[in-house]
Amino acid sequence: MVKTPISPAQKVSKLESIKEHSNFLREPLATELLQDTNRFSQDAIQILKFHGSYQQYNRDKRAKGQEKDYRMMLRTRNPGGFISAQLYSTIDRLSDEYGNNTLRVTTRQGLQIHGILKKNLKSSIAAIVKSMGSTLGACGDINRNVMAPPAPLKNRPDYGYAWEYADKIADLLRPQSNAYYEIWLDGEKAISVEEDPEVTAARQRNLNGTNFEEGEEPLYGQHYMPRKFKCSVTVPGDNSIDLYTHDVSLVVITDDSGELLGFNVLTGGGMGRTHNNEATFPRLADPLGYVAKEDVFDLMKAILATQRDYGDRFQRRHARMKYLIEDWGIDTFRTKVEMYLGKALEPFKPLPPWQYKDFLGWHEQGDGKLFLGLSIENGRIKDEGDFRLKTALQKITREYALPLRLTANHNVILYEIDPGDKQGINNILDHCGIVSDPQKIDSLTRYSMACPALPTCGLAVTESERALPGILERIQGVLTRVGLEGEEIVIRMTGCPNGCARPYMAELGFVGSAPGMYQVWLGGDANQTQLAEPYIQKLPDPDLESFLEPLFVYFKQEQKDQESFGQFCQRVGFDALRTFSDSYTPPKPRRIRKNQHRVSVPDAMFARLKQASQDEKRPMNQIVEQALEAYFGKE
Repeated sequence: MVKTPISPAQKVSKLESIKEHSNFLREPLATELLQDTNRFSQDAIQILKFHGSYQQYNRDKRAKGQEKDYRMMLRTRNPGGFISAQLYSTIDRLSDEYGNNTLRVTTRQGLQIHGILKKNLKSSIAAIVKSMGSTLGACGDINRNVMAPPAPLKNRPDYGYAWEYADKIADLLRPQSNAYYEIWLDGEKAISVEEDPEVTAARQRNLNGTNFEEGEEPLYGQHYMPRKFKCSVTVPGDNSIDLYTHDVSLVVITDDSGELLGFNVLTGGGMGRTHNNEATFPRLADPLGYVAKEDVFDLMKAILATQRDYGDRFQRRHARMKYLIEDWGIDTFRTKVEMYLGKALEPFKPLPPWQYKDFLGWHEQGDGKLFLGLSIENGRIKDEGDFRLKTALQKITREYALPLRLTANHNVILYEIDPGDKQGINNILDHCGIVSDPQKIDSLTRYSMACPALPTCGLAVTESERALPGILERIQGVLTRVGLEGEEIVIRMTGCPNGCARPYMAELGFVGSAPGMYQVWLGGDANQTQLAEPYIQKLPDPDLESFLEPLFVYFKQEQKDQESFGQFCQRVGFDALRTFSDSYTPPKPRRIRKNQHRVSVPDAMFARLKQASQDEKRPMNQIVEQALEAYFGKE
């Protein structure tokens, strides 16, 4: 890890000039949107990000000498992952009308539509805004979507506060330029939820230089942030949002009666890095202190102003707040924040251990109604053969008008469900081939994540979303072979080192390093409380099984109590892992005795047999033998 000094203030990257001359996020985007072309210029692309869209093209369809098939990816901004039934229906319709007929739940609790043509972008954004949604600030050098636990636990006041303050902080840090409405709605201000007057007053209050007195952006100024700025709000013990990976994470603190007192504050987390550049690295957030509820908005402004004014605007790879804190140290950073705030922070309050929760399956929400968490493999909402998740969610939304909460592990929670509607919803899911019982979901799939990568992401160096299902099946094969079937391991994969699926927190992380090759990270924790470390730089895809087998054998032999694979790797250390792997000799395959015979079955029947074996935790041959005995017993 190399600490790089912050660049002199007079040196800035090209993007800083683009932002400065954009007239508060208007140009050249507004002009180019009116031009009859299929793409935006590089300068306009940078401004487009602030409005919630990236320009992409299908890399599978590249042909030498032909123009790229440019399409736009559109991302929503919805604090706490909230999507109303009306908004979901609109986004679902847009994905069919203008997109690629799928939706993608992001790891920041948003929705993405891929495949929109430039000419259809304005209609798409306008439709989202008119359905009480937004894409403003979903991308770009600005506060991104504010995350919160998705569980609608109505009998837990702290969960209610997490949702409330995720909304309020999103409002506080929202860009104030009217460019978004001018460009996408021709200046018409869409109907929206009234902003809390306390938030408005806090934004306007200039604390020791937190605000710009001139221009349209009181908090951001004309240069906005050095890089993206990510926040979350959670409750003690609930780490469903990977709280250590954000620039700022707030933890709700209540008294014994459930009344809000204030927030513990953590700062300086972030996942992005660059291969072969030791000055870039993933980092866990540090405890900063505790703030009373009446000062939380001023504190958020003070933290933002510190990063805004002192973050690196020359080297964008060194521009995240994690590097500022790493270079300064948390104590110096705290001192600067307190200067903007005008008072000292209180000490960090004690907290219980963190646990990862996915809230899958059926649950009571504490007020007589139910909620249902649905696992979505790699976050992709689609119809494919007998698996018709997109159709199922269309029907449920249309018939029951339920709100949704998206999760940080790109799943979906449907809530406010009347108990009498449970069977009808289950019928729709069963008819569409959707498994709602989390115990029937393969454990590796349940706890895995992948970024979209190829073919749409321009940063991807290799596959991720399309590759992970096959990778998991192969890993399950190795686990079964060494006697660890059913083992739960948090596995995450990205097609590049930017870390959108947070692979650096995984027990087993794959990070694309070259076509068909992955850097492998080991040692994260199942509850996402410790950072993994790089174990091997370039693992060729065909070598996956031979690489993992000795690690899993060693784990089986030396595992303590309920120790997870990630904890095991941290405990024994990489030297021991390498020593064991180097000396490992795979067992010779068993010879099939002459009185044993092989019988082939159709693929569909084998899949059912395999699922039954996993559900019942017994060998497939035992199930087959029992079925044959029952069959011949009827004769």
